[in-house]
Amino acid sequence: MSDREPLDVLDAIHTTRAQRYLKPDPIPEDVIWQILDAAIRGPTGGNQQGWGWVVIRDEATKREIAKVYSERIMAAYGYERVSDEELGTARITRGAIEEGEIGIDVRNRRGVVHLAEHYAETPVIVAPVMQTAARMDDNTRRSGAGLAGSIYGAVQNMMLAARAFDIGSVMTWTLDEESGINELLGLPENAFVMCLIPLGYLEKGRFSQARRKPLGEVVHWDRWGEQREAPPSGR
Repeated sequence: MSDREPLDVLDAIHTTRAQRYLKPDPIPEDVIWQILDAAIRGPTGGNQQGWGWVVIRDEATKREIAKVYSERIMAAYGYERVSDEELGTARITRGAIEEGEIGIDVRNRRGVVHLAEHYAETPVIVAPVMQTAARMDDNTRRSGAGLAGSIYGAVQNMMLAARAFDIGSVMTWTLDEESGINELLGLPENAFVMCLIPLGYLEKGRFSQARRKPLGEVVHWDRWGEQREAPPSGR
C-alpha cells in the first residue's frame, strides 16, 4: 500500500476542485485500487450496486475517447464559439454567454481547452458505468435523477480519495452511445457511461477551495425563501 499523509475529511472536501492540468506520469496500480475501493463505499439506491468502473490506461483507447471528447467540448466551450477578448468578463453558461458568477470564465476555459487538447495524455481515465439503465423509464427527470443518484455519490468518493493521494481529478462529460464508447469499452447491453474522470498528478495549479455562491444565498430554512446570513467559514 502506498504511503500518504493523513488528510482531514473537511480539508479534502474543501480542496477537491476540478484539476485540468495533469501530468502523464503513471499512477501506481495499488493507488488506483485504493481510490476505487473508496468509490464503492458511496451510496447507491436500494443498495442495488448496479455500477461498474472501467479503468482506462490503454493508449489507443484513450486516443479514441479523446477524439470524440475534444470535438464535443471544443464545440461547447472552444475559441471558435467566442474568443477570450469577446468573452471578456462574461462566462459561458449552459444557456448563453452571460455576466455573473456562474459558468466558465476566461481562465476556466483555458483549463477546459488544455484538458481537451491533452485528454489522451492523462495516465488514467475512469468511466463509471450504470448497468441498470434499462430499468429506468426513458426521458423522465425522475428516472435520470434515480440513475445519477445511484452513482454520483460514489464518484465524489473516488475524487476525494484521489485527493488524499495528491492526485487531481475532474468530472467531465459523458459520451452517449452514438459516440461508440460502449463498443469501445465492450460494455454490456443497456449499460451507460455516467461520466469520465481523468486522474493524474498535478502539472499546474494547486489543491484549493473553489469559488462558490455565498452560502447564505443557497440555503433555505424550513421553506424556500426563508434565508439567513451564513457565519464565516473560517477558511
